[in-house]
Amino acid sequence: MKFTIVFIGLLGVLLIPALAEYSINISDNNNSGGSGQQSVSVNNEHNVANVDNNNGWNSWNTLWDYKTGFAATRVFHKKACIVHKMNMDAMPSLKALTAMVKEKKLQGEGPESPPPKGLMYSINPNKVNNLDKFGKSIVNMCRGIPTYTAEEIQGASLFFYSGKCFNANILWIMNISFCGRTEEN
Repeated sequence: MKFTIVFIGLLGVLLIPALAEYSINISDNNNSGGSGQQSVSVNNEHNVANVDNNNGWNSWNTLWDYKTGFAATRVFHKKACIVHKMNMDAMPSLKALTAMVKEKKLQGEGPESPPPKGLMYSINPNKVNNLDKFGKSIVNMCRGIPTYTAEEIQGASLFFYSGKCFNANILWIMNISFCGRTEEN
């Protein structure tokens, strides 16, 4: 009986890394409030990456659905969800993100790291009525919340943009800005 228990325990230890999603938590002591934390989870089975930014009222959650090619950011203080097409040229592949999470290379902040890639999106002020075209993961994240689409602004600079923007700095790999108004602004 003891052998069976030990065998099952060892089998579980060996199988869990192959089947599990990968996660990493990163504390950010450089936030203006002096605290905050981001975590990223990668689920290879569903081709989804999820980034949570926990920083009080300024918390947000981003989901990258590599299967559908759409991403969604839920901004808690705006009580809104923003959906956009993923820019696969700027965003890391799921395989690369998985490798970074497994190797904990997302903690490589500092002058030796390359600067994060920046993307800027313009929010369409009209609410989305049907989330189904964005895939099940985004439907589950944005259901019951006012949802808006956003289009990438090519070659844009925040310096020249006069509208109100919300920034989602994702670890040290992406800086995403959503500019424009939602009903909750």
